[in-house]
Amino acid sequence: MLFLLYLLIFISFNDLFAQLPIVSIYAETLGADVTTGIIGFIVGAYSFSNLLSNLFSGLLVDKNGPKKVLVAGFLINAIILFLYTLVQTPEQLLIVRFLNGLSAGIITPAAFTYITLYNKSKQQNTGRTMAYAGAAVGLAAIGGPTYSGIVSARLGQPEVYMIICGLMVLGLVISLFIKPLQKEQEDDVKTTDSSVKNVFALLKNKGLLIAFFGSIAFAASQGILAYMLPLKASSLNIENHLTGILISTFGIVAILFFLLPTNRVYDKFHNEYVLPVGLIVVAASDTLLYLAEDLTMLFVGISCYGVGFALIFPSMAGLVSKHSARTIRGTAFGIFYGCISIGSFLGSSITGAFTLTPNEAFMSVAVVLLIIATTIIIVARRVVIHSH
Repeated sequence: MLFLLYLLIFISFNDLFAQLPIVSIYAETLGADVTTGIIGFIVGAYSFSNLLSNLFSGLLVDKNGPKKVLVAGFLINAIILFLYTLVQTPEQLLIVRFLNGLSAGIITPAAFTYITLYNKSKQQNTGRTMAYAGAAVGLAAIGGPTYSGIVSARLGQPEVYMIICGLMVLGLVISLFIKPLQKEQEDDVKTTDSSVKNVFALLKNKGLLIAFFGSIAFAASQGILAYMLPLKASSLNIENHLTGILISTFGIVAILFFLLPTNRVYDKFHNEYVLPVGLIVVAASDTLLYLAEDLTMLFVGISCYGVGFALIFPSMAGLVSKHSARTIRGTAFGIFYGCISIGSFLGSSITGAFTLTPNEAFMSVAVVLLIIATTIIIVARRVVIHSH
């Protein structure tokens, strides 16, 4: 059962990662003019609408149960992904991209809510479960761009969207066959305590605030990494294809950490402490990237980043599960993924607005992460004592 849930997470994140190398190119083939800025709007439309639908999805999950939301999300997303093959103009692509972000944002909170509730019902180790879920995300981050780049080069961008659409259909089939959670079986009543009021209640929970602020900080650092790493490599006269290998290295290191006995760290130590330690490791990684003068140093820095990601992601998800009641778990995950979207937007946009160089960006984010990690450690002590 857990394998099927991990597969659903892999499929849902594949939608995002597989499109990364081809969206701007597809827009150009449809006649988008680089000078008008419409390509930037097309690329950013997904993240913007994704942010809008994350919270909405969480409310739906708490009201109707995660299985029903998964089924609806995969079905709608498959239809919208098929529309990519029919667009004829950049404006149509912009609309479809916006709708794609909305539909994709429905799926992820539902998938993580299901896996945490199922995990609790079976009394499994939450930390290790989140680690394997993180490995599924990492595999999507590596595999998605790889196959989409190859397929688009040989067949074209529409064929890539057909493959992603097919994966969504597979996700739909799996969602139809997974068992409803006990709560969904006991009653089919549409009334729960879930409402907008719960959002404010969740935002007062210090344990959840640690996860939310940690997710914004880490997502911002990821946005800066994606923006600045190719520029840093270029400044060192490193060939373009090696930049892709660098990013893959980060994913491989994270997956190894998730799957090897190192994943016991999530159950051995409190997530409230593992998260800031991960942020400190990422800050160290950014410092190494700032100091890097050759390819070897870049590999060391990006490998360190992979360890930081491996510490952070399961810890954040674990905190959301730990500090939210079952009846509002979906809303909590909706806010969590909304914070990730906010962080991704802030990281790249602020860096671009201040026209920072790669070295300035890496050093700046390292300082900010250290400040946030220190703050979280101070707050975490009170949260851990209170929870016990």
